[in-house]
Amino acid sequence: MAAAAALALASFAQAAPPAPPPAAMTTTGPEAAWVDPRTGHRLMRVLDEPGATALYFNEQAYTPQGDIMLLRSDRGIFAVDLKTWRPRLLVPGAGLQLLFAGRKNRTAYYAVRGPAPARSGSTPSGPAGKDGDTRPMQVWVADVDSGKTRRIAEVAGGSIAALNADETLLAGVSAERAMPLQPGAPGRDSRFDQAAYAATGPDGKPLTYAEAKEVRLNDRLEAKIPMEIFTIDVRTGARRTVIRSTDWLNHLLFSPTDPGLLMFCHEGPWHKVDRIWTVRTDGSDLTKIHTRTMNMEIAGHEFWAPDGKTIWYDLQTPRGEVFWLASYDLATRQRRWYAVERNAWSVHYNISADQAVFAGDGGDSEMVAHAPDGKWLYLLRPRDIPDVAGIHAPDAETLIKPGTFETERLADLSRHDYRLEPNARFTPDGRWLVFRSNLEGRNAVYAVEVAKAKP
Repeated sequence: MAAAAALALASFAQAAPPAPPPAAMTTTGPEAAWVDPRTGHRLMRVLDEPGATALYFNEQAYTPQGDIMLLRSDRGIFAVDLKTWRPRLLVPGAGLQLLFAGRKNRTAYYAVRGPAPARSGSTPSGPAGKDGDTRPMQVWVADVDSGKTRRIAEVAGGSIAALNADETLLAGVSAERAMPLQPGAPGRDSRFDQAAYAATGPDGKPLTYAEAKEVRLNDRLEAKIPMEIFTIDVRTGARRTVIRSTDWLNHLLFSPTDPGLLMFCHEGPWHKVDRIWTVRTDGSDLTKIHTRTMNMEIAGHEFWAPDGKTIWYDLQTPRGEVFWLASYDLATRQRRWYAVERNAWSVHYNISADQAVFAGDGGDSEMVAHAPDGKWLYLLRPRDIPDVAGIHAPDAETLIKPGTFETERLADLSRHDYRLEPNARFTPDGRWLVFRSNLEGRNAVYAVEVAKAKP
C-alpha cells in the first residue's frame, strides 16, 4: 500500500482506540417469550434494538465452551449468556464490525475502519464493496469475560473474513477497486443488509428482487477486477498472498479443525461459476469441491461440518427444480445427497454440533425454489436410503449416497421479509435455533426451541 495509507492507518490507530465497556452498560433479557400458535414451539426475542443482528450463518458465533453467543447492534458488540439469554454490552461503539468468536480462546474479534486515504486523481473507495474498500482497518480482540480489548492487526484496505482454528491466522480478500452492486444506490440497505437491487429484463420490464440481484452479481463478476486472498499472521503481522485472480473471490471460511485449510467461493450467478473451493494457506492444493454435470445446475451457500471432515452445500439439479443438501468428505471424497422438498428449500442450511440434525431458514415465493409455502424455520432429520434387501451394486461405495429429510416446522415466518436473510444456527447444545428476523416489523434477533413447548 502507498505511504499515505500507512500514515492514515497510524493516525487512525492513535485517534480512536476502542475502550473497555463500562460495567453499568448492560441489558436484561430475553425481552419476550411466547409459543408459536402454528408450530407449538417456544420463541424468544433475544436482542431488540436499532441495528440488532447476528453473524452470517456459517461464521463462528460461540465461545469454545458454548456458553456465550456474540451479537451486534448500533450500540456495539454484545455477549449473550446462553443459560440466562441475557445480553451484555461487551464493546460499546457505533460502527464496529463483529467478525467472529475465537475457536481456541474466549475471545470476540471485531474490526474498526478509519478514514479513506487520499489518492491523487481518484475518489477514495468506501463501503460500496467490502473487498475493494481502501479505508484502513484495525482488527481488535475482546476477552468475553473481562471486556479487555487489544489491537492485533492493521490492514490497509480490503476485508477480513475468517480466523483459523488455532487463532494464529486471519484471512481476508482485497480487490483493486470497489464496485457498487447497484449503480446509483448508497451501498447496502441497512434494513436488509443487502443492496437495493433493481434491474430490467430483456423485455424492458422490471425484474423481481431476486432476479435483479442475479443481474448485478453478473455485472460484478464480468468486471474481472484483480483480487487476492491474503492471510495475516496474528503474532507477527506478516501479510501473505494465498491466491491472485480476476475471478470474484468471496466467503472465506477456515476449517474448524485444520489451521491451514481455507474454503472460499467464486462469487457470481451460481449456474455460471464453479463456486466451492478449498486451498492451503501456502497457496497449494487448490481443489474444486463440486463439478457441474448439467446445464443450470447450481451449488453454493457452503458450510463446514463441526468436525472439519465434511463440506455441506445447497445443490439444485437443475436450478429451481430439484433440491438437495449435499456433502463432500475431504478424506474419502465420498458424496451424500439428501433430497429437500420445494417448500423446505432454504436460503441457508445448518447442522447441529452433534451432526445429528439439520436446520433450514425457508424462503419466499420470489426466491429460487418459488415455494408456495416456504416461509418457515425448519428442523430437518436425515434418513439414509439403504440398499434393498441388503443387495449392493458392485460400485456402490463409489456412488453418491442418497437420503431424504423428515421436516418439522419450528417457527412461522409468514410476516418475515426475506430480503433480510434469517441465517439460522443451532446453539452448541442443540436446543435452540438462533435467527434474525423482521417478523414484528423491525429487525431483531430471536431464538426458537427445537423441542415442542410443554402444555
